[in-house]
Amino acid sequence: MRFSLPTDAETRCDYADGLPSVPAARYRFRKNPPVNAPLWLTAARIAAIPGLMVVLLVDQTTTLRWWAVGIYVGAALTDSLDGWLARSRGQVTVAGAFLDPLADKLLVSAALVCLVDTGQVPAWVAMVIIAREFAVTGLRLVAVSEGIVIPAAGFGKAKTVAQNVAIVAVIIPHSFDLLNDLLLYTAVVLTVLSGVYYFIVARRRVFAPQGPRSEMAGDP
Repeated sequence: MRFSLPTDAETRCDYADGLPSVPAARYRFRKNPPVNAPLWLTAARIAAIPGLMVVLLVDQTTTLRWWAVGIYVGAALTDSLDGWLARSRGQVTVAGAFLDPLADKLLVSAALVCLVDTGQVPAWVAMVIIAREFAVTGLRLVAVSEGIVIPAAGFGKAKTVAQNVAIVAVIIPHSFDLLNDLLLYTAVVLTVLSGVYYFIVARRRVFAPQGPRSEMAGDP
């Protein structure tokens, strides 16, 4: 037995940027296979990360760079594919809801760390993007613990596309450094704006003072 979500439009789940955008109360039991196709795709995305890092760091030849492009693009494409399969087949699971956004963040973070090491991406750019990802993930976890759901928004999807396009452009062997800079700065701007958006959406409820709770008084 697996936890899964209904597939009707009212309870649809969106993995574009974090945890599922439906209340936990709407989870219900479904007789799904222990590991379904969407989970295999998510696992494949995670498994591709070590190979991507090796190809990016071992040598700076043109051939290996194109291999890195292929690995990264293939892994990034599974992000949309696994979510679509999960929703269309009614195979949205708690494991998928956790692993899908985690795989996205690991893939982007690993690529950025490697490109910082090769001197192709400024360290501050990688720091801003990675810090935002963890900050928003932490915010979503706090919100869920309070019974608050922060749905994925257009900003989150736009920043994901911008990050992927910028990383691929940097990996591709070419001499247009200005293009790389433009795409990286665009990704940084969208990353920051999307992060600010999520904190603005959550501020009234997540950061609101709580009333006294007699049953929870005192230190844990």
